[in-house]
Amino acid sequence: MAGLQVRGVRKSFGATQILCDVDIDVADGEFVTLVGPSGCGKSTLLRLIAGLEEISAGEIQIGGKRVNDVPPKDRDIAMVFQNYALYPHMRVVDNMAFALEMRRESKAAIASRVKSAASILGIETLLDRYPRQLSGGQRQRVAMGRAIVRDPQVFLFDEPLSNLDAKLRVAMRAEIKDLHQRLKTTTIYVTHDQIEAMTMADRIVVMRAGIVEQIGTPLELYDQPANVFVATFIGSPAMNLLTAEFVVDEGRTKLRLACGTSLPISSPRRGAEAVANRQIHLGVRPEHIDLAEDGVPASVVVVEPTGSETQVLARLENTGETAMICLRDRAPLSPGEPVKLRLRLDKAHVFERESGERLEI
Repeated sequence: MAGLQVRGVRKSFGATQILCDVDIDVADGEFVTLVGPSGCGKSTLLRLIAGLEEISAGEIQIGGKRVNDVPPKDRDIAMVFQNYALYPHMRVVDNMAFALEMRRESKAAIASRVKSAASILGIETLLDRYPRQLSGGQRQRVAMGRAIVRDPQVFLFDEPLSNLDAKLRVAMRAEIKDLHQRLKTTTIYVTHDQIEAMTMADRIVVMRAGIVEQIGTPLELYDQPANVFVATFIGSPAMNLLTAEFVVDEGRTKLRLACGTSLPISSPRRGAEAVANRQIHLGVRPEHIDLAEDGVPASVVVVEPTGSETQVLARLENTGETAMICLRDRAPLSPGEPVKLRLRLDKAHVFERESGERLEI
C-alpha cells in the first residue's frame, strides 16, 4: 500500500484545458472518491494517475515516488473499468490469472492468489465460466478479482457500477466498501453519482470544469459546502436556493425573501452593519423545511410519496421560486393546496449571490 500525491496537475488536449492545477493528497489506505458532473475531468485525472494519459504539467507521486514517466505496468496500480474489460475468450480463472502470468509468477502462487480473491468475492463457483455466461454483477466481481490478485499499491475504479441496475448498485457499493475495509488498499473511485460518493468515501473530491471545488469528508461537504455548486451537487434531493437579502429594521437583523416574507434571525456575529442589504442565496436542505401554521406562504406543485417519506415541491407566493420539502410523515396534500413553510434557519446556509461562495455571517 502507498499514499498518492497529485501536485499542480494540468491536462490539455490541444487548446482545450481539461484539468487546471489539481492538488490532491490521498493517505495510505484511504478511500477517496472523485465526483462531479460529466465532463468535469475526473476520469481524465484517473487515467493520468494510471499512466494511460500523459500529464501536461505537474507531478504525480505514488508511495513517494514520482511516476510521471513511469509506464502503467510499472506503477503498481490496478484499475477496474466501467465496462469490465474482461477477455471474452478466457475463463474467469484465466482472466484473473492473466496479469500474474505476464509477471511470470509461479503456478502455485497464481493458483493460491486466484483462489483467495475468488473466496473474498464469493465467485469460487464461477471460475470455469466465460464472461458471456455471467451477469453484470458477476462480471464486475471478476473484474475486481483480477485487480485484487495483483496486490497493488493503489486501486483505481472508473465508474464501475454505472452499468448495473439500481438494486445491484446498492449491493455492490456495500461489497466494495467492505472489500476496502478488509484489504486496506489505497483506493481512488470515480463516479458521477453523489450518493455513491457519500456512502463509500473516507473523503470526497468535488470537481467542476477541471477544477477541484472542495475536498472533505462526506459530512463536511454536506454540512459546510464551500459554494453553491458543492451545496447543490451534494445531497439528494438537492439543497434549495432561495433569493434573499439581509435587512436591518430598528436595529434588528432580518432575512427578507424574494417573496416578501421577512424572517427574524439572531444577531449576526459580524454585526448588523456588515450584512445590511447583502444580496445572498439562502440554502436550505429539503429535510430542514417543515409545514407549519405560520410561515412562508406557498402552494403545492407536486407530491411524491416514496414510502419512507413524502417529497413535496412547493411554489413560494409572489415569486416563481420553488422549494423541495422532505416530510417524514405521510402528508395528505394535493397540487394547488396552500401551505405555510417553516425554514429552519439554524440549519440554513448563506452564499454570496454574485460569486456563489459561502458566507460566514
